[in-house]
Amino acid sequence: MRQPSVTARRVAAASVSLIVAAGAAACGPKDNDAKSSGGDAKPHKGGTLTVLNRNPQDDFDPARLYTSGGGNVPSLVFRTLTTRNRENGAAGAEVVPDLATDTGRPSENATVWTYTLKKGLKYEDGTAITSADIKYGIERSFAAELSGGAPYLRDWLIGGADYQGPYKDKKGLDSIETPDDLTIVFHLNKPEGEFPYLATQTQFAPVPKTKDTGTKYEEHPVSSGPYKVVKNENDGERLTLERNTHWSASTDAERKAYPDKIDVRSGLDSSVINQRLSSSQGTDAAAVTTDTNLGPAELAKVTGDKALASRVGTGHFGYTNYLAFNPKVKPFDNPKVRQAISYAVDRTSVVNAAGGSSLAEAATTYLPNQKSFGYTPYDLFPAGASGNAAKAKELLAQAGYKDGLSITLTHSNSKDFETSPEIATAIQDALKKAGITVKLQGLEENDYSDKITTARTEPGLFLAHWGADWPSGGPFLAPIFDGRQIVKDGANFNTGFLDDKSVNDEIDAINKLTDLDEAAKRWGALDKKIGEQALTVPLFHPVYKRLYGEGVKNIVISDWTGVLDISQVAVK
Repeated sequence: MRQPSVTARRVAAASVSLIVAAGAAACGPKDNDAKSSGGDAKPHKGGTLTVLNRNPQDDFDPARLYTSGGGNVPSLVFRTLTTRNRENGAAGAEVVPDLATDTGRPSENATVWTYTLKKGLKYEDGTAITSADIKYGIERSFAAELSGGAPYLRDWLIGGADYQGPYKDKKGLDSIETPDDLTIVFHLNKPEGEFPYLATQTQFAPVPKTKDTGTKYEEHPVSSGPYKVVKNENDGERLTLERNTHWSASTDAERKAYPDKIDVRSGLDSSVINQRLSSSQGTDAAAVTTDTNLGPAELAKVTGDKALASRVGTGHFGYTNYLAFNPKVKPFDNPKVRQAISYAVDRTSVVNAAGGSSLAEAATTYLPNQKSFGYTPYDLFPAGASGNAAKAKELLAQAGYKDGLSITLTHSNSKDFETSPEIATAIQDALKKAGITVKLQGLEENDYSDKITTARTEPGLFLAHWGADWPSGGPFLAPIFDGRQIVKDGANFNTGFLDDKSVNDEIDAINKLTDLDEAAKRWGALDKKIGEQALTVPLFHPVYKRLYGEGVKNIVISDWTGVLDISQVAVK
């Protein structure tokens, strides 16, 4: 996933946007997990689940959504070829079949992927879902007027780079074949062992061509999931979902669909959301949020209240906050300067600036500390808990700066506890101990995003973050360190302008692997190899703490999303 500040996607990055030590499992409180929720032996069907969010669910069209694993609210309406495993912790980082009978059958070199649909799949109107509908759903995501979704299909599919979508090109993409109603075959430009992960994106949701209304489709998309849209007000600010009576649990092992109705209310202030969830009055007792965390002050209050603390879900998502160097800008062209800064960083003060150890975990690796990413522990420039100023000074002297140096750190003025002034000040204070004077350059969010993602304006040192499109090292390392992804005119995320043939070749080699466990090991090893060049300083992985109403049961939080999965919850 791209940086939320740049693209308004993830996360839980944040609608995804969001996210992260070693082997830590994300799960709800022990007495509120999927097996024992609030004392109920079995979750009950029925009732209305209310979702209280800050950000409206705009672009509610499967072509335009950019979500990790199909998103949270969207995955109630849109089923895809594959989906995320709806389990707590690390088990939830696995990809599993959804509309398809398996996660895909690759050719020997992983350039051809074949899927077979389950029998008996139906839309909300009772008509059958076919492979042609999935092909059409993918093709319409190429239309300029429906842009915004994940970019991989345009890059991976043969002919994808030049295809303009079905409204302009009726012929469609030859690289997607549908030999019969239950079979769909994808032909790729190059080996992609992680295609099953991509097939979780909403672009793989079926769309019946006869029901496609173009840019108005989002107002009433045709449901393939357990719920259908009955009302979409103010561009996703208020969504009302009710049961799709033609959805069958026998074809869907992942979504539990306990509530009868889902009422999504957005445009709320974060403090209001947390207050309503805390009070749990009336309908708010059966409420959750999919995009609002507890802040440091709120968490302190909640922690002191045993009843409230029992209603906090804790999650980790593949997400890293880091310092980024531009080696084209002096003095960061000198590796010893970059190493000195790496040694000087005080991660304890950074974690405190991010809200404390309950909301942030110190990082020394670029990859998030989860198994699915291939996490391999390493600390190449050990700064300890509070920085190693002596080692930093030693390296600066070797670099020709025995009397210290002055540099500028660019950050955002947004109060996001990630790239904000608090984090920048913590870095400034730590580097001062090593003889490095840091001038802070704070920019408003839009200016900051534009500056750090434009090659010609990228500063020498700045705060950055990256989140995962899916829980693997591929979408984490390739956009940042693959030299072929350097963009001179447009949004560039290869901040270190690394173009190392050995790194590029290893990325290609790993992409050929269809054994995802083996691929994970290789991604971890590559992370360490890249780390030796000190092009980034990993700082911390965020931890997500979110309240839910006292009447909400069956809490499941996976390492894929890091947040409560509303497809699993039940309400009183």
